[in-house]
Amino acid sequence: MEEGAGFGLYVHWPFCQAKCPYCDFNSHVVAGVDQARWARALAGEIARVAERTGGRDGARRLTSVFFGGGTPSLMAPETVAAVMEAAQAGWVCANDLEVTLEANPTSVEAGRFAGYRDAGVTRVSLGVQALNDADLRRLGRLHGAADARAAFDVARDVFERVSFDLICARQDQTREAWAAELDEALAMTVDHLSLYQLTIEPGTAFAARQKAGGLRGLPDEDLGADLYEMTVERCEAVGLRLYEVSNFARPGAECRHNLLYWSGGEYAGVGPGAHGRLTLGGRRVATEQASAPGAWLSGVEKGDLSHAREEEITVWDQMVEYLLMGMRKREGVALSALSVLGDGGASVRERAHALEDVGLVEMVSGRVRATPRGRLLLDRVVAELAG
Repeated sequence: MEEGAGFGLYVHWPFCQAKCPYCDFNSHVVAGVDQARWARALAGEIARVAERTGGRDGARRLTSVFFGGGTPSLMAPETVAAVMEAAQAGWVCANDLEVTLEANPTSVEAGRFAGYRDAGVTRVSLGVQALNDADLRRLGRLHGAADARAAFDVARDVFERVSFDLICARQDQTREAWAAELDEALAMTVDHLSLYQLTIEPGTAFAARQKAGGLRGLPDEDLGADLYEMTVERCEAVGLRLYEVSNFARPGAECRHNLLYWSGGEYAGVGPGAHGRLTLGGRRVATEQASAPGAWLSGVEKGDLSHAREEEITVWDQMVEYLLMGMRKREGVALSALSVLGDGGASVRERAHALEDVGLVEMVSGRVRATPRGRLLLDRVVAELAG
């Protein structure tokens, strides 16, 4: 939607060694995976989608690829290489193509890092989540804090760009404990950090545990806000600038693929449960692939297109989606992008002035962005802007 947002490919690997109790992603624990069969299916589906989007005619230039999951670091390097070969055959690629792979920080998976680099991965994102063993056990993680530190060191030796995730607002977490943990993370000379507050999602093991009264010690809203504000201050003090509500980076180290999402760009989604946003025949459409791994795999192999669904997105829904995603960015949304969506864009401008008067947003250089106070109330801000 925003000019220059880019075009990306999201590849979903649905398998994990264990299901984390807080996770509501499309992930599955299985005894074994036929890597060669999955590589063929993913490559074949990429070729089909590329043909639909006019790939090699140059109409779209692929600027980013993201391997998400599930646990993509359970993929064999040869599987990643097959996917990358299909992507490069399907679309004209940018010279500085960003290729991110999410990884668990275990020694086994860190041993594959060089293979991923050779397959074309340029950036790895480690799911560290916590830097103490007690909380890692509570979160259902299979690695320890020492494993995470060792995997991070390997990643830094192999890749130029490394990020890692931390979860805050955990059970019984104090301001002092989070400050110490965050300072340790920042001392690891990261160039990108993703911070997520622990949320209890419906259908997860944590949700069931909370309903039964067994998930005690979660922080209240005031403590959660304090932890977030502390994080912003400490990150920015060492040069990691908040560029999205949950993401901090040194200049130039921002995740381009995620920026594409937040800027309303186009992306193809391939793999079980993968979503996409494409312009096809002059229509903006939402795509979604079958979530069950077996059904997806069978459909791709048989050429049965019931594994892939698409639905046109109305102009109104495009505007709401852009606000939901774009207001997450520090720089907010572009009024010029809203204006092409019709009268709704003008209404957003009027509502933005009202929110500006109460200090929740500010209008700068043709953009509407949340103030620091507004970021703490972002759901309310977006609802007010959407009307």
